[in-house]
Amino acid sequence: MSIPQGWEAVIGLEIHVQLATESKLFTAASTQYGAGPNTHVDPVTLGMPGVLPVLNREAVELAMRLGLALGCEIDRKSRFARKHYFYPDLPKGYQISQFERPICSGGQLTIRVDGDERVVCLNRIHLEEDAGKLVHESSRDRSLVDYNRAGVSLVETVSEPEMRSSAEAVAYMRALHQIVVALGVSDGNMEEGNFRCDANVSVRPTGQAELGTRTELKNINSFRFVGRAIDYEIGRQIAHIESGGEVVQETRLWDDEAGVSRALRSKEEAHDYRYFPDPDLMEVEIDDAWYERVVASMPELPAARRERFIGLGLTDYDADVLTQTQARADYFEAVNGQVHDPKLVANWIQGELLGALNAEGKEIEDSPVGAEALGELLGLIGDKTVSSKMAKSCFAAMFSEGVSPAAWVKEHGGQITDTGAIEAQVREVIEANPGQVEQYLGGKEKLLGFFVGRVMQATRGKANPQMVNELVRRLLEERRT
Repeated sequence: MSIPQGWEAVIGLEIHVQLATESKLFTAASTQYGAGPNTHVDPVTLGMPGVLPVLNREAVELAMRLGLALGCEIDRKSRFARKHYFYPDLPKGYQISQFERPICSGGQLTIRVDGDERVVCLNRIHLEEDAGKLVHESSRDRSLVDYNRAGVSLVETVSEPEMRSSAEAVAYMRALHQIVVALGVSDGNMEEGNFRCDANVSVRPTGQAELGTRTELKNINSFRFVGRAIDYEIGRQIAHIESGGEVVQETRLWDDEAGVSRALRSKEEAHDYRYFPDPDLMEVEIDDAWYERVVASMPELPAARRERFIGLGLTDYDADVLTQTQARADYFEAVNGQVHDPKLVANWIQGELLGALNAEGKEIEDSPVGAEALGELLGLIGDKTVSSKMAKSCFAAMFSEGVSPAAWVKEHGGQITDTGAIEAQVREVIEANPGQVEQYLGGKEKLLGFFVGRVMQATRGKANPQMVNELVRRLLEERRT
């Protein structure tokens, strides 16, 4: 979306990431997705009298990993607070979160938009428990509540309001998603709600320092939806102001089917939540030994992996495509580990493999052609068992029928590399086309392709193309003498 001249958008994102823990933040209740409604609840989840929360140590470590990856300052003594609001999805009447002492502060995230890099600063990362899920039954004029998600471990990453377009917001969201998956902090499954975004959007006249009144777009779980929702909201606010209205601070829901945002409720301020330190939870103290152990466990980050791929001889574009997801990068590494030809592997993944997957709406994780199988096929190209053209036919059969490269070669035959056999075929083609030979010798050297094509046709594409080219040229030139 092109923002109308004279206006500027200001965007900040709050992204909720479900941590990859098997139990909830303050109880041993399961976090397994897809269970029957209200089967993963216990007295702690429901806030029954006399129960006490116990902090999940793994959740703290995962939050630390994310903070370290984003260059945050890790608070060695963070603490939890009670955030009070009354809504059916909150069984205790308050949410345990972090307010004055979050576990991570500051930090930054580098994003790429249209080939340009820029840095977006973070305000904080804090731990908190999730709320339940409301199931609305419009046909029966009622809503149901499933508390399975209540108490699940989350980190909320809060950016500064530094993004100026939906493209930047989507790039930020994608970059953060890559990092949490690479770290093992979360599986990032957006369909299951494990990675979702609240977008704070405001507009102001170009050059104005004061921020405009913001609205919050709540619980968006798709990169595409985020972009569309922000663009709509920017346009809505500008049109409303230009018609003489004032933007109201409120929370809105995005309806992608209708392509509009709808008002949900007025937006609360921090004091409305009546934060105070949770009396049932002690400060989280991170000693040097714990901190250093987490630092030592940090894996390679997507940005570092991208630079390493470039160091292998790949272009910036290749590296961007191959590190777009953890699965793609892992697939490339697995294939290249067999073939040891980074550019060849990158070309085949981006061309044949991703092309076939995109046509069927699949991701690389669902590819019927595994990394080992593709590596085997590319190895056959390398040792000249098959030509590139033959390899593409083989790949198509691998993708659609599940055949192995070896089985395909056994059925269809491999590339002809016998010099004598190819030379015999070349001589036959030359003898059969005296007119074209005369024209070639007369200066029409572009006819070389004619002879090569006839030889390839005669061998049903199995002759080694390089050998055919060399032999055609040599045998034709011999006729000059």
